[in-house]
Amino acid sequence: MSDFQMNPGLIESSLALLDLSRRARHAATVRELGFVLVNDSRSLVAYRQAGLWVAAEGVYALSGVLQIEANASYALWLEKVCACLAEQEMAQVRSVVASDLPPALANAWEEWWPLHALWLPLPGAVAPGASAGPGQAMTSAGLVLVRELPWTQQEKALLQEWADIARHAFHGLYRPRTGSWRGLRQRVREQLSLQPGQRWWQQRPLRWTVLVVAILAVPVRLTVLAPGELVPAHPLVIRAPLEGVVDTFHVQPNQLVKKDQPLFGFDEALIQSRSDVAAQALATAETEYRQTSQQALTDAKSKQQLALLIGKIEEKRAEVDYLRDQLLRARVLAPQEGVALFDDPSEWIGKPVAVGERIMRIATPSDSEVEAWLPIADAIALAPHAQVKLYLNASPLSPVSARLRFQAHDAVKRPDGSYAYRVRATLDEPTAHRVGLKGTAKVYGEWVPLIYWVLRRPWAAVRSTLGM
Repeated sequence: MSDFQMNPGLIESSLALLDLSRRARHAATVRELGFVLVNDSRSLVAYRQAGLWVAAEGVYALSGVLQIEANASYALWLEKVCACLAEQEMAQVRSVVASDLPPALANAWEEWWPLHALWLPLPGAVAPGASAGPGQAMTSAGLVLVRELPWTQQEKALLQEWADIARHAFHGLYRPRTGSWRGLRQRVREQLSLQPGQRWWQQRPLRWTVLVVAILAVPVRLTVLAPGELVPAHPLVIRAPLEGVVDTFHVQPNQLVKKDQPLFGFDEALIQSRSDVAAQALATAETEYRQTSQQALTDAKSKQQLALLIGKIEEKRAEVDYLRDQLLRARVLAPQEGVALFDDPSEWIGKPVAVGERIMRIATPSDSEVEAWLPIADAIALAPHAQVKLYLNASPLSPVSARLRFQAHDAVKRPDGSYAYRVRATLDEPTAHRVGLKGTAKVYGEWVPLIYWVLRRPWAAVRSTLGM
């Protein structure tokens, strides 16, 4: 009791340390604990400024400041100073002066700080099963105090005890942010740093290197994506049987039609008028033949014209038969049962078409296959009967499986201006999806190492850019 009676300041410091310890243990959040560290540590020792630094996030708290401006000049300089002090692996409280820092940081000391500073490291936890040897306990946080007067040994001892208490409270509450770049860099730096005292085959960098090489050597299937569609495998093409103007459509797109059902028809007015003229010409030629045959009984000259008139009648009769056949062909019927595939009928009505021009297709509902357009950059080598999966936009969770039937030798120009190779694949089993549905086709190639799968497109882009 005599020591406490002789040094009442020691009693006050001890009571202040007990109060701070109680507040540190009852801090609900790490922000609250940081406020206690930078502001309420004045009850132990006097100082002008204080700052809490965390390796994963930079400057975490400042005395007298509620919100830290991350891009402020002082915050950026303080972050570099604390990082420099943490790299020195100081496990105890230590006085710091400008000469302890690199020249680039020491030159700005007078601008931001008084003469004397004190660094209180808050080392992080040691990995389970590891000894707390050199380099094992990384300084993941630290408290810095600055003032004009030098720091006494009694103050350092008191602050050392406070730092030990704060370290347990801080690491019990603090959880690094998952999306923090600083935290990620810190964890990567810890994993890639050499560990003194361990053999070379036990070093973390070597283990990570072996693991990465093993992962990059894992064989994977080389796959490419391409626009795909369900198309009829063997459609029956309906072409214009004559030259004329489309007058009407009797079916709608994607309608199921039966055999001999009317599909569309041409304008018959012109053909009918030509047929009537030809029939009248035939009748005139037959009348002329009868008159001439009667005159041939008495007139030898008329007998010579009978052969010419017979030929004229045959010519007119052939023209009449042709036009009547054109009238019959003007009404196009379905040659088989199936689904009518064509564009909007309004685009065809009134449009003149040439003989043989494709108007529609008739496809059997169950006779479908996958058509994909493989971009030139993704034209990988495909084995015969390679696997193809079509993920339809209407049903992305139920892919359509198929096997490669053929791949075009030459790339063709698509409507969007790009060039691609046509790929056709036969379905493994019938599908309930209708013809015409679009989606994304996944084409499977050969097995390759993972590193080739990752670097194939980037390396191709580099080669095409640099000409390597």
